[in-house]
Amino acid sequence: MTKFMKTFAKDESGATAIEYGLIAAGISIAIISIIPTIGTNLLAKFTAVSGALE
Repeated sequence: MTKFMKTFAKDESGATAIEYGLIAAGISIAIISIIPTIGTNLLAKFTAVSGALE
């Protein structure tokens, strides 16, 4: 039982999955925070083009 606990404590295979999950969450938060800014800028461009066509 002691040998099993030592090998279990040294096993880091799950840490990589957690790290990838944290990276994916960070990228998702960055994308979600940028989308409203892009939408506002895109709306301004379409409004300018629409005004120029009139």
